[in-house]
Amino acid sequence: MELSILTPGKTVFEGTVSSVKAPGTNGGLQILENHAPLVASLAEGTISITTADNQTVNFTTSGGFLEVLSNKISILLETAK
Repeated sequence: MELSILTPGKTVFEGTVSSVKAPGTNGGLQILENHAPLVASLAEGTISITTADNQTVNFTTSGGFLEVLSNKISILLETAK
């Protein structure tokens, strides 16, 4: 899957991933390959990414939005650390 994480100021992450876990406003989300199309709002918390080479990358966020469509994930965040 291809993942892009964007904030108003910059692109935080772009690359191929095997899994994304994110704090949805109605509970945690995990996105795996061939996930159904989805648009969700994100709450404050940690986004955990497993890259294609099995490395884990974490970002702390204050909220935003996530979209999944045809194995492409776009995450728009207010902040990311």
